[in-house]
Amino acid sequence: MSHLNWIKVNDNIPDDDFVKEIKLDGKKLCLVKDHGKLYAVENSCPHAGGILSGGWCKNGNIICPIHRWEYSLENGRGASGQGDYVNTYPVEVRNDGTYIGFEKSFWKRLF
Repeated sequence: MSHLNWIKVNDNIPDDDFVKEIKLDGKKLCLVKDHGKLYAVENSCPHAGGILSGGWCKNGNIICPIHRWEYSLENGRGASGQGDYVNTYPVEVRNDGTYIGFEKSFWKRLF
């Protein structure tokens, strides 16, 4: 049994790399395509509250546009010395679209 709730992204996914905000399951996420691979991370920088979808990618990281703090697209870890992270969400590309996985609450897993 999966502990993830997969929700379809209704936005069109461009062929080229991009960084943009999407709203899904009541959350604002930063959806990124970097070197052809899709990533989803929370859209708020924990350091200063910057909107990550206003930033850019460099060396596999999303860069906050306010103070240029960096977070790994793979695991959300901040760059060396930052000591923080952003939440990441799994992305699946299926025949009928792109989906992002969210953890099911403990209670929803029981029923």
